[in-house]
Amino acid sequence: MDVYGLVGRSLKHSKSPDYFNERFKIQAVNAEYRLFEIEHSDMIEQIIKETPNLKGLNVTIPYKRSVARMMDNLSPEVKKTGSINTIKIIRDSGKIITEAYNTDIIGIETSIKSVVEKNKGIKALILGTGGAARTTAYVLRKLGVFYYFVSRDPKKVVHMGYNWITKDLIRDYKLIINCTPIGMFPLVDEAPQLPYEDLNSDNICFDCVYNPENTLFLKRASLNGSTVISGKQMFKVQANEAWKIWMK
Repeated sequence: MDVYGLVGRSLKHSKSPDYFNERFKIQAVNAEYRLFEIEHSDMIEQIIKETPNLKGLNVTIPYKRSVARMMDNLSPEVKKTGSINTIKIIRDSGKIITEAYNTDIIGIETSIKSVVEKNKGIKALILGTGGAARTTAYVLRKLGVFYYFVSRDPKKVVHMGYNWITKDLIRDYKLIINCTPIGMFPLVDEAPQLPYEDLNSDNICFDCVYNPENTLFLKRASLNGSTVISGKQMFKVQANEAWKIWMK
């Protein structure tokens, strides 16, 4: 039986096993999907070596960027974003070759492209500076959207602090994208630190978190009339792209 799985630090929130194991069953693929909780990214190499039937991995927080140095081949998208969420493992005559991909790109682009096209000239705030944030920035550049990263510890010119976000700012930067794990199960009562009372119907809020589907971030934005986009579609699209990579 072939093995696929997800590596990350805390994986209780993940719905990937349900998605992939159900798909294996429906399409009669002799495989199973497992969760690999690790404390350091270097442990991924050990997992690959010690799981002989392992054919592919998804990568989540906080290792999307740190695993790049371990990969044999990087897709053009990975080279541009520095972020990985899908690994294909090829075993040939005892040799292990790892190929790294970023399927979050198409997941994010699919989720926000239509609203960006309907709101020409829209500007964005990206909450977070990790792998998902870097991928989101790549997508926004591709779509011609100007953005700033919002960080708890702003150190670069393209970063701003959460306490810098004012009513005037979110009137100007109407698209707000949460690329942090804040609000993810089981911490569903948490939300990014924003002046939600200043949001209105001109704002569009997208959450990369998909469990729960309706996060507190989205709930609070919706209460103030903002358009909200959950991470559910992003999850399904990126998972489907990972499937294509593994099965080809």
